[in-house]
Amino acid sequence: MAEVLLFHHAQGLTPGVLAFAETLRAAGHTVHVPDLYDGHVFDSLEDGLAYADEVGFDTVLGRGQHTVDQLPEGLVYAGFSLGVLPAQMLAQTRPGAKGALFFQSCVPTSEFGTPWPAGVPVQIHGMDADPFFAGEGDIDAARALVKESPDAELFVYPGDQHLFADSSLPSYDPAAAQLLTERALAFLAAVK
Repeated sequence: MAEVLLFHHAQGLTPGVLAFAETLRAAGHTVHVPDLYDGHVFDSLEDGLAYADEVGFDTVLGRGQHTVDQLPEGLVYAGFSLGVLPAQMLAQTRPGAKGALFFQSCVPTSEFGTPWPAGVPVQIHGMDADPFFAGEGDIDAARALVKESPDAELFVYPGDQHLFADSSLPSYDPAAAQLLTERALAFLAAVK
């Protein structure tokens, strides 16, 4: 079974993120879910992003780094939207990554000054008309990562919702979220 470090999205550690972590645990995986927002949860994406901007994205990334300092190597790094930033940074730069799961976000590998590590599988999930994922270049970064690494997969779902896999938000899409969950569980089951 895999050991997963899962980072929440810009609205904070919502009940939907915790429910997703529980789904992974129910399948036998160990899942760590740090709170990068010190208990703050926001009703809107805009308010959550404003909070991240206020405390500084470097601070949010630093909190993710601090969490991993207390964990062993050999993790699968996962994140929802904003949480992909620390997940991708750690998967690319911390030795021993077993894999990565990026939900609704992906940034160019050049952001972290190193190519994607050889032999580290990654899945990227997003919607084709999501104004953030498709409209702000994340899908292009994901496609570039798939070209860069034979161990990368991109799954694109029809729809325009950003946080479609968070069951506690109005943007939740049950069918797409179910498929994302099935694919993520299959990915984790195959991690060696």
